[in-house]
Amino acid sequence: MHHSVSDMIIRIKNAAMARRRSVVLPYSKLCLAIAKTLVKEKYLEDVKEHSEKGKKSLVATIAYEKRMPLFTDVIIMSKPSLRVYGRATHKQELQGKGLGTTVVSTSQGVMTGRDAVKKGVGGELLFRIW
Repeated sequence: MHHSVSDMIIRIKNAAMARRRSVVLPYSKLCLAIAKTLVKEKYLEDVKEHSEKGKKSLVATIAYEKRMPLFTDVIIMSKPSLRVYGRATHKQELQGKGLGTTVVSTSQGVMTGRDAVKKGVGGELLFRIW
């Protein structure tokens, strides 16, 4: 089974560790929403849709500070074999222990754990990035 979220995040991580400036990602509405969230959190500089021979893809530009990538590591929390959900009332599940950012897929769209707690919504915990 192909899990596009895991594939996308690992591609970004590998490109950052190889000091690449940009990376090509698979296209889906969920991947685009995640990429826009990562741009808002400043892990990526920019994300653009690219179409070649009718096949869409995303091209993401990785953010660097003093030649070091801001994206250092990731933990994929929810997988096709085991989905992980967090309630709006449990801040610890959604926010983590302060290190990094948790990305959550909610009924109101993809957002960070902090935003989900502010809005009072829970959802599927996709991954934690730092």
